[in-house]
Amino acid sequence: MLKERWSELADVKDELAQRDWFMGTSGNLAIKVSDHPLQFLVTASGKDKRKRTDEDFLLVDEFGRAVEETHLKPSAETLLHVEIYRKTGAGCSLHVHTIDNNVISEVYGVQGEVTFKGQELIKAFDMWEEDAVLKIPIIHNYAHIPTLAREFSEHISGDSGAVLIRNHGITVWGKTAFEAKKILEASEFLFRYQLRLLEHKPYQLFKVV
Repeated sequence: MLKERWSELADVKDELAQRDWFMGTSGNLAIKVSDHPLQFLVTASGKDKRKRTDEDFLLVDEFGRAVEETHLKPSAETLLHVEIYRKTGAGCSLHVHTIDNNVISEVYGVQGEVTFKGQELIKAFDMWEEDAVLKIPIIHNYAHIPTLAREFSEHISGDSGAVLIRNHGITVWGKTAFEAKKILEASEFLFRYQLRLLEHKPYQLFKVV
C-alpha cells in the first residue's frame, strides 16, 4: 500500500511540476496511506519538486510527525493536511502557489470568498445543477501554522473541497488523487478565466459572477 501511494503521489507531483506550479520549492502534496492509525505521505520540506527522488515524501502520523526517524522534515503546512484527514474521508490533498490563485485571493480577499456561477468546470466539484453556485472561501495568511490550520479547519466540509489562503495559495482535497487533481485544475482554470474576464469587463471586479 505504501509503495502504491508513493508512486501515485509522485505521478501527481510530476504532472503539476510540468505545469510549473512549484516555483521556488513552494507547494506540498499529501496522500493517505491508512485510516487506523491515521498515516499519510507528505512532501519533504525544501525539495525541488521538478525532480523525482527517493526522498520526495515521508510518512507522518495524525499529528504530522514523522513515523520513523529521518533527517527529512515534513512540509511547513502539514497541519493543513492533518485537519483534512481528521475531518473527512478524503484520500489526497494538494497545495500549490500560482500567480493566478494569489491574485484572485487578493482581489476578493476582503469579501472572504470568490464566487462562480454558470461555469462548466464547476462540475469538477460535483455540482451539476444548471444554476449551481461555487463559493471558494479565502482565509487570512497566518504565519503561525497552528493558527492557520485552525482557521482552515473551519472551512473543511465534505470529502472534497478547496480553500484559498490570501496571497499564499490554494489547498484542495478529494477522495482520490485523481479527484483532488481534477478539483485543483478546475480551480486554476476558473481563476484564470475570472482574471481574463476582469481585463475586459473591469466593472465586474466586485460583482458576484
